[in-house]
Amino acid sequence: MTFPLPEPMRRALALAEEAARGGEVPVGAVVMRGDVVIAEAANGMRRAGDPTRHAEMDAIRAALDATGSGRLDGCDLWVTLEPCAMCAGAIAHARIDRLYYGAADPKGGAVDHGPRFFAQPTCHHRPEIYGGIGEER
Repeated sequence: MTFPLPEPMRRALALAEEAARGGEVPVGAVVMRGDVVIAEAANGMRRAGDPTRHAEMDAIRAALDATGSGRLDGCDLWVTLEPCAMCAGAIAHARIDRLYYGAADPKGGAVDHGPRFFAQPTCHHRPEIYGGIGEER
């Protein structure tokens, strides 16, 4: 995608940069409902000593808390790196409408690589997927 990047991806990239400065894997995530930011997070696995503290997981948890709901219907997730299988599962269970991600992750990604989570017949919800947004950054 050519610049300027959409604001949610610019914010996710800024969160990824903050994570990198803190010694984390540089991933940032933003949950949007329309033009409103519902929640955002950066990777926090090393800081928290918790392997589930991926940016997507923390952003989804915060969005669920903010909305008071167990689902995120009508929401979009913007993330700087192709989600892993754990995060793809959370995206499906949260019923996120659209997933926008930056860089592909041939090793750990599970959307367009590896298990291709959303293409599996056992996947109950499949978001619209848009990859490669700002992948140069």
